[in-house]
Amino acid sequence: MADPLGADPSVIPTIGSKELVALLPTLLGLSGAGTVLIPSVAYPTYEVGGVVAGLAVERTDVPPAGADGVALVWLNSPGNPHGRVLTDDELRAWVDWGRAHGVPVAADECYVTLGWDVEPRSILHPEVAGADHTGLLAVHSLSKQSSAAGYRGGLLSGDPALVRRVWEVRRHLGLLVPTPVQDAMTAALADDAHVDAQRERYRGRRARLAAAVRAAGLRIDHSEAGLYLWVTRDEDCWTTIDWLAGLGVVAAPGSFYGPSGSRHVRMALTATDERIDTAVERLGA
Repeated sequence: MADPLGADPSVIPTIGSKELVALLPTLLGLSGAGTVLIPSVAYPTYEVGGVVAGLAVERTDVPPAGADGVALVWLNSPGNPHGRVLTDDELRAWVDWGRAHGVPVAADECYVTLGWDVEPRSILHPEVAGADHTGLLAVHSLSKQSSAAGYRGGLLSGDPALVRRVWEVRRHLGLLVPTPVQDAMTAALADDAHVDAQRERYRGRRARLAAAVRAAGLRIDHSEAGLYLWVTRDEDCWTTIDWLAGLGVVAAPGSFYGPSGSRHVRMALTATDERIDTAVERLGA
């Protein structure tokens, strides 16, 4: 009988990436005991997924000395909200730690095609993972690179044993991607031209907004990749939010992403060119 996962048992489609992030601890059978490690400043859904599975959640940016009770590690490079990109050495440190302790390491790589000052690297790259993907998972989405958020098209790839475990549970939960969406994903993934065009569109918005932010006296930290500027006036993030609101500019408070983000705000490049230009104008008023 043919393998139902097809020719490549290390890749499966998902209904976007958010539901996969939220459900991964549960889908891997990790519910009820243990700890999920997430970045110190992180997309909230990593924490939500741990809580839903009944797991403790701890924030760290470096591998701990031991692995007492750790069930899963989440990495996010380029990161949301701050655009930080992990170096090859940092990625390898997590890979080696996970393998040494038998802990799966999952990397959310939804922004991996959007490098500005550096070239982001996947955790599955041979320079990082070595000859195989044992213990590793990578999450990808078409919502950023292809502006296809409404299609809910994502991918999980990596260690075939882990991918199969996730797929076996998903199919019984009805979490299968409709064929028309899979066809749209196939077409999008086969075309690099639209990805390049979208990246250049974001690059132009980033250049204009970053210049205006700095001219207004704010500092941009990290932000070397991804769709956001991680901005600070060295004050409580809500004070900055109030100041921006007075200008008619909307940003997200950094505290939404963890206590370490309490003095930053996240400014997105996902608005239209017209709205970005309006924000630039208002910051310079």
